[in-house]
Amino acid sequence: MPQSAKQLELLGNAQTTDPQSNTNAQTTVQQLNALIKSARDIMRKDKGLNGELDRIPMLTWIMFLKFLDDMERIRESEAELAGENFHPLIASPYRWRDWAANEGGITGPDLLNFINLEEANLPDGTKGPGLFHYLCSLRSADGKGRQEVIATVFRDIINRMQSGFLLRDVVNKVNNIHFDSSEEMHTLSRFYETMLKEMRDAAGDSGEIYTPRPVVKFIVAVTNLQLGETVLDPASGTGGFLVEAFTHLEKQGQTIADRQTLQESTIYGIEAKPLPYLLCQMNLLLHGLENPQIDFGNSLTVKRCNEIGDSDRYDVILTNPPFGGEEEVSVKGYFPADMQTAETALLFLQIIMRRLKRPERNKGKPGRAAVVVPNGTLFDDGVCARIKEELLTNFNLHTIVRLPKGVFAPYTGIPTNLLFFDRAHPTKEIWFYEIPLPDGRKNYTKTKPMRFEEFSDCINWFHPIAERQENEHAWKVNVKDVLKCNTEGKVVSANLDIKNPNSAEALVHLPPTEIANSIIHKEQRILQLIKEIQAESLTESIRGED
Repeated sequence: MPQSAKQLELLGNAQTTDPQSNTNAQTTVQQLNALIKSARDIMRKDKGLNGELDRIPMLTWIMFLKFLDDMERIRESEAELAGENFHPLIASPYRWRDWAANEGGITGPDLLNFINLEEANLPDGTKGPGLFHYLCSLRSADGKGRQEVIATVFRDIINRMQSGFLLRDVVNKVNNIHFDSSEEMHTLSRFYETMLKEMRDAAGDSGEIYTPRPVVKFIVAVTNLQLGETVLDPASGTGGFLVEAFTHLEKQGQTIADRQTLQESTIYGIEAKPLPYLLCQMNLLLHGLENPQIDFGNSLTVKRCNEIGDSDRYDVILTNPPFGGEEEVSVKGYFPADMQTAETALLFLQIIMRRLKRPERNKGKPGRAAVVVPNGTLFDDGVCARIKEELLTNFNLHTIVRLPKGVFAPYTGIPTNLLFFDRAHPTKEIWFYEIPLPDGRKNYTKTKPMRFEEFSDCINWFHPIAERQENEHAWKVNVKDVLKCNTEGKVVSANLDIKNPNSAEALVHLPPTEIANSIIHKEQRILQLIKEIQAESLTESIRGED
């Protein structure tokens, strides 16, 4: 994380006065990459680890503890200079400097026992709780501090390495990473993203699906985040949306107050699974967010849907909620009786709508959202139709971006869409934009995924909405053509699965009379353009003779 010059100087002073601290010079990009690669190569020798799904989380919690200790050194030195008492997050002998910084320190079975056992022989020669047991027991005075984050991170973490000697070798490698160096942090954050992608690739085979980076970048780019707005991802996963949002907003910070706003009251997340929760924390820390405000829990059961108030709402929500799964029966009880469903994506859509700020309570500024949804959400009826009815009558669903087939390949072939809506007013018309596959491509693959550049035309078209034009990829429909009611005026269908009228697929399904009329209309338009060109040419010719 980038630190101020004063903080870096303080940490340097702390390191030079501590005989156990790492005093090596700043590592180069090549050296840093080599350190991480070497640590992962060591892990490959351990029989307790099987693939990246084991190795990367293992490396993450080790790096997390080193990171915390480096930050503690800074805060300790700052408190000392200010003449204030310092209260460490982690007490001796559980700090990194106590058991990990000395390369010839505790190792082998003793190291494994210290980490794994509920009661163990500690590095200082005493007996007490093992490292994980101690970390899980951490509590702050108000119950809302960093101690609770640490405890939550390690609550479900298991040390899977079976060799304490190999584990010591990994710890020694990580000890050479300087989390106080802004240059190293920048390099490490990029390298960490690569590791996360490898883990996501492996996780896809196990049913976990993550949002492709180009899709995340596109959503953040067109959502037009502004410094001072609050941003939430209620299904944050490993933090892809939040990292991209933080990076986007960081460029807008010009003053100390701006940076404080960004650090303290902008980025929020909720994640229900322990491993993504840990990875999200580390991902945000490495990218410069000092105190990630990520809650551990299920967004669907934090509060009952009708109990969500203004204090629970946000300016912007960016998310790719889980889809294709089903929630427990008890979860349904958190939602209105006529909108209860087991489909996870539909429950999340309701939560997202409720958590957007209302303009009348936000100085006239409506909350807005960008959400990834499966194709079924667009055309399903029943409960799904009622949820879409609320979306269209109480929110402004202004844009649906239809992604090409295979964006999430090879993990799922389910077609996906991006919904962009806000709380400005009821929906009047909906713009659609279909992202085409690149020329010559029939699908995406793991080795040839979607690229961010494929969104460039859509980004140029997206804003301002008032100046949008229909083209071969863009079209709009009136909301009256979407909602279908029965004789009693009750909505029975809300079909948002509108095909591109300019596509060959759409023409195939048109009645012959409509195809004929379309051809006639286009020919008439061509003739009109030819006449206009001829008239313009004649005018120019007359001017030339004069």
